[in-house]
Formats: sequence, C-alpha cells, structure tokens
Amino acid sequence: MKYLFLCLISAVLLSISWPTYGLPFFIFFALVPLLMAEHEITKFSNFRRKSGLIFGLSYLTFIIWNIVTTGWLYGSQNPDGSPALMAVVFPVLVNSLLYSTIFMLYHWYKKIQGTYWGLTFFVAIWMAFEKFHLGWELTWPWLNLGNVFSEYPVIIQWYDTLGATGGSFWILLVNVYAFYTLRIWEAGRKRKPLILNSIILVLGISLPMLISVWKYENFNEKPSGQVSVLLLQPELDPYTEKYQKDSIQVLQELLTLAEQHSPKDFKKGDIDYYIGPETSLPGRGSISESGFEESMILNGVKSFLATKPGAIFATGISSHTLFTSESEAPDNAYPVSQGWVEGYNTGVQIIPGHEVEAYHKGKLVPGVEIFPYINILKPVLGDAMLNLGGTIASLGSDEERKVFSNPFNNGKMAPIICYESIYGEFTTEYVKKGANFLAIMTNDSWWGVTQGHQQLLSYARLRAIETRREIARAANSGISAHINAKGEIEADTLYGDETALFAKIQLYEGQTLYTQVGDLLSRISIFVLGFLIFYTLIKQIQKRTPKRRPVGR
Repeated sequence: MKYLFLCLISAVLLSISWPTYGLPFFIFFALVPLLMAEHEITKFSNFRRKSGLIFGLSYLTFIIWNIVTTGWLYGSQNPDGSPALMAVVFPVLVNSLLYSTIFMLYHWYKKIQGTYWGLTFFVAIWMAFEKFHLGWELTWPWLNLGNVFSEYPVIIQWYDTLGATGGSFWILLVNVYAFYTLRIWEAGRKRKPLILNSIILVLGISLPMLISVWKYENFNEKPSGQVSVLLLQPELDPYTEKYQKDSIQVLQELLTLAEQHSPKDFKKGDIDYYIGPETSLPGRGSISESGFEESMILNGVKSFLATKPGAIFATGISSHTLFTSESEAPDNAYPVSQGWVEGYNTGVQIIPGHEVEAYHKGKLVPGVEIFPYINILKPVLGDAMLNLGGTIASLGSDEERKVFSNPFNNGKMAPIICYESIYGEFTTEYVKKGANFLAIMTNDSWWGVTQGHQQLLSYARLRAIETRREIARAANSGISAHINAKGEIEADTLYGDETALFAKIQLYEGQTLYTQVGDLLSRISIFVLGFLIFYTLIKQIQKRTPKRRPVGR
C-alpha cells in the first residue's frame, strides 16, 4: 500500500504541474516518490517478483499522467461523428508503456551498477528517450519535461541557450538530487549533510530562474524592421462544414473576413501579410500542384490582393500531385481512377504577378497524416487504422524547411504548420534558412473546448524564446495570437470566434546559441548513455571470464 501511495503522489505531482492549468514548480519533485518506491521495493521488500511490481506501479504513474494531461484527445471524432476512442487510448497506452520501459531499464541498470551510476543512467536514458521521441514516426513529444514551463516565460529565458531539452535536463537533475538528499538523510539522520544538500538543491532550482529573470529584464535585441500582419481566424467546423461547403464559398468567406478587417482606404504598408490557418482552402478536396497558376481558388486570392498594394497572402491549403505511372509515384501515393496521388498539408505564399510558393508540412501527425512504418504495419493492420479514425496512407512532406521572402520589404516568414510548432530543433531550421519571424498556421478545432488547443498555443511560446523570433499564429476557430520574442502573448483571440487579429510583428536577425547547436544536451546524454552501457558490458564480460593462473617455470 505504501508503494502504491508513493506512485500516486508522483502521478499527481506530474499532472498538476502541466500547462496550461498547473503550477510547474511541482515538477522538480514529481519523480522523487516514484524513485523512492523503486528503491524501497528493490532493497527492503519481500516480493518475489520485484521487477514486475515496479513496472506495474510505474505504468500506473505514467498512465494517470498521460490521461490527465492528454485526455483531451478524446475530443477528436471518427468520420461517422463518433468519438475517436482509439485517438486517446492508443497514445495514452503506448506513451505510458514507453515511459515505464525507460524506468525499468533504470531499475535493472541500478541493480547492476548501484545507486549513483544508476541515477546517472536515469538522467541519460530519459534525455535520450525524449530526443528519440522527437524523431521517429510515432513521435509524440507532448509530455517532454521541458515543455512544463511554457506558461512562465520569465523563468526560462535561458532556453535561448539550451532549449526546452535543457529544461528537461534541469528537471531531471533536480529530481535526482532531491532523491539523493532524501536517501542521505534516511541513511544517516545527520543534520549537516541535510542542510548542505538542501542549500545545493535550492540553488539548483533558483539560479537558472534568476539568470532568466536577468535576461528577461535586459533583453535589448534591436529589430531589423517590422511588418503589419492580419491573422485570419475563420470558424470552420473541421468535421462538417469544411467538407460540406463549396470550395468557392469557403474562399469567399475567408476573403470577406480579410476585407472586413482591412482599412477602407488601403495604402501600401497598411497590411504586409494576410495569414490564414492550416488547410483553410479549398474546403473539401485539394488543389493540384501542377495547376497552381490556373487554380480558381488561388487566383481568387490574387484578385483580392490586386486592390491591396504591397500585401501578401500566406495560408494553409490541401494540395496534391497526380502521377500517371505507378513507377513514378512515391511509396505513399494512393491509387485513384486517373493514376496515383500524393497528398500534402501545404503552406503557400500568394503574390500577384508571382508564382505560388509552397512548403509541405515536414512533421506529420502519427495515425492522422502519416501511417507509421507503413511498409511494416500496413500488411498487418490493413484498413484497421482507417476504421479507428486514422489513415491508410501517408502525406508527402518536405525534407528541408523553406522560408517565404517578401519582395516588398525585408520580411522572411517561416511557414510553420500546426504540429511542427512543438519541435524546438526542427523550428530552428527555418531560422537557419533566414526566417526573421515565425508564422504558425494551425487548425486546433479538432478537439473542441479542451486543453489541446491551449497547450499547443502555450508550447509556441517556447519556440519564440529558443529562436528569439516573434510569432504570428493564425488558427481556425482560435486561438490566434501575437507572441513576442520573450515568449509573451501580446494579443490573442477567443476560441470559437470568427474574427481577425492585427499585429505589428518585429523582425529579428541573428541566431541564438540554441539555434546554432540545437539539442546539444540530448546528444551529450546519448553519448553518456552509450558509454555507461558499454562500460557495464565490459565489466560483466570481465567478471564472467575466468582468470588464468600464471604458468610456473
């Protein structure tokens, strides 16, 4: 019962730390009860299957954390309108299993090498797992620990140096040292070591915060210019209206929204960018990429811009490429009557007299936009994923980031599409390409009035700090927002409103240290993890190798 209670405490502390409803300061001690339970079960309990008990308790801890923080996935729907139960069950069960596996590997390593080496292994493998979770096809880094401070930008200004992965490292170190302090006290009951370790613990928590406050108060980056942006927020139900309305009607409603919030006597510079949300056009269906210049939808946007001198329209669209030969079609293309089609979630920049520029979303949502490991799982699952609200094919994507340059001023926009905004090092690739502000085009209305859209907006604040770029965020149904380079929300809209938000976006040049080195601490942790595993294997081999006696003369 004691061990169950300790694990429940960890689950509660993890859960109540999370944005946007929680207080992140609990995160510094959230893993300590779980570490204590593992230690006491290993050292003092009489259970025959200790490893099984530890796995079960850790799984319970992580599944509660996942349900509380990402249970909003239940708000998504199947094509028939029923709740997409598997959209929450699968991520929660699998993600909890992954965290429990990491904890079990720590438990086994600690039994072999002892507490101190074990705790080093714990930090290294957790950091390595978070990095891995950012890159594989089942990527789901929503609960990476460094995300927890997204609502408190004042205390994480140093993310421009180490990024959100640096925040994960900080949290893990503090938890491990808090556990170490508690163990030293339990072992000796000596006041002096307790006081000393407590002081170190307080400094470990407070010093990064104090450095951050100093950076916040002394932020004096000089912008290279500014652009006027109108963020368009249609209120288009993604399950019904989007696929039932005529494409021309969807276009006209979007342009009417833009016109209503534009100056009547429009002059150059009044609005430099109109930015629409993810896949706001064409409604149902998609636009052929070979016919961009002939598209009635995109030419309708150009006609609108003809009366808006110096203005550019950037928005999300659904697009596709048709292949007449199966040999030319990529593996993820699906058959249609005319051939094979590869679909894309696309960001476009539209300028009268210029060809349409396009960027294909690079980070796709598992199960929705990408069939993970399709060559392996498709033969096994068949159409089962479609029946569970998923996809039977994967969208195409761009391997490299693109930047949309403004020919009328020095604006260079990063066309970030929805899910991409939770990836730190990925976002820096836009800045390395020259982007001086970030534009997030997103559709957050899939989950209804839940924590989903609020957390996604909150995580965008981390990207602003990491790159020191201002963010113009256009969201279908909301929340659209202007975020400054310190991660503060300058202005935002209400969820569910059909509206537009005007913002003066400051342009910044140069690159932060994080932009240059990315997830450096994660890569160091992977190296340390490899060393620990290799060192342990060598030691184990040496133990099992019988020593030869010297042959006498």
